[in-house]
Amino acid sequence: MKFYPLDKTGQEALAPYFAAQRLHIGDFSLAFCFMWYDSLHIEYAFAENCLILRELYAGKYYFHYPLSLTGDAEEERAAIRAVEAHCRDGERLHFTNVPASRLGALAGRYGEALITDNRRWRDYLYRAEDFIAYPGKKFAGQRNHVHKFGKLYPDWTFERVGSADEGRIADFLHEYEGIQRRKNTYLAEEEMGEVYALLPHLDRFGLFAGVLTAGGKIVGFSAGERCGDMVVVHVEKALREYEGAYPFLAQQFARAFCGEGVEYLNRMDDAGDAGLRKSKLQYNPCELVSKFNVTPKRAIDVLSALPAVRSERLVLSPVRDADAEEYARLACDPVRNRYWGYDWRSDRKSARKPSAKWFLRCAREDFHEKREMPLGIYAEGRLAGEVTLHRFGYGAEAEIGVRLLPEAEGKGYAREAVRAYTDFAFLKLNLERVEAKCFRENERSRATLLGAGMRPDGEDSTYFYFSRTPET
Repeated sequence: MKFYPLDKTGQEALAPYFAAQRLHIGDFSLAFCFMWYDSLHIEYAFAENCLILRELYAGKYYFHYPLSLTGDAEEERAAIRAVEAHCRDGERLHFTNVPASRLGALAGRYGEALITDNRRWRDYLYRAEDFIAYPGKKFAGQRNHVHKFGKLYPDWTFERVGSADEGRIADFLHEYEGIQRRKNTYLAEEEMGEVYALLPHLDRFGLFAGVLTAGGKIVGFSAGERCGDMVVVHVEKALREYEGAYPFLAQQFARAFCGEGVEYLNRMDDAGDAGLRKSKLQYNPCELVSKFNVTPKRAIDVLSALPAVRSERLVLSPVRDADAEEYARLACDPVRNRYWGYDWRSDRKSARKPSAKWFLRCAREDFHEKREMPLGIYAEGRLAGEVTLHRFGYGAEAEIGVRLLPEAEGKGYAREAVRAYTDFAFLKLNLERVEAKCFRENERSRATLLGAGMRPDGEDSTYFYFSRTPET
């Protein structure tokens, strides 16, 4: 799966997926991706008729829940499998923006997962009809403000605007920004910068935008985007000295843009700001839309130490410090490592050969970082080689590999080690599938895998593939 940077010039390809969404998550919108691209470094890919967004937050990649054009559950599941496969080669899998309606099925795929739902990132969802009319006692405060604004400023207007009005809107935003700074009121620098940047693209993104005027002066600006049966309100700014401007602006926006088929307004999250939270709650949301984070646990993730595994002739255990020289000899052997699939030089910045301890340290770090489970193969107390479980997947699978020192070959140690470690993986790690591969020309490895109980599982121009399950 190849991800592409979501630069600010090529986002229209995503528009059909956002326009079709029925998940009520504001992050799934063009303007959100545009406004927060620089902060989240958003990338995108397509798989199984789904759009998959990926963002970089706090040094970790987060995959947004796949968006199907039709909301097809099977397409979403297939896209999830594609993401899982992508993450088997080193990138950890973290899902974000998982809707509540999909959480059970997603979490149920994994034996164990960390699930969080941060209150400050929940979207505030409202019924559009409530903003159009402000009905009943619970909206009495908003109605009073609306009536007062109309009485104080009887010459008010609400105008639909577009990119051609950029200059007028920018002048208003500069005034708004200056007042907020003088009052030392909460003001997100980053957000304001992105609001200015959005103005030239109002038409390009098909955004709904309008300005509220009093005495011919702009006193409020709002912009939103149609996504399924809701309008996502991306921008809402008003001058507070014009009493009632905010509820008046919100109502006029809803009346102008919440037409046929629009049932909801999504006014985004409160980012943990107390003032924003109080304000958003005063408008009586019908739902606080959860956006779950799901981090699946793999079998290796729950281990605090490498195990020891015994077979008839062998002990599989972490390589001892005393065997660092022998382990380095194995790691540097060009004949063995031709088929191992890894060259230690790729991890070295220096051209000089590292110390023997460096190789052992790297192996231990691989386990510490939960990349693989390397065990030394000990025969009669001496290091004979290495067997490792790696490429742990999110469907209870892993890949196995083995290599021996020259003098240990021809004794069946590799076959015995693979079988013993695979049995351990099924019984103790609860894996459902162990995979392996070998180069087509490596007949010895092919015979070893078959002898260890692995079953042929396909081939290509480079490799023969094998697998084994607890039932085989």
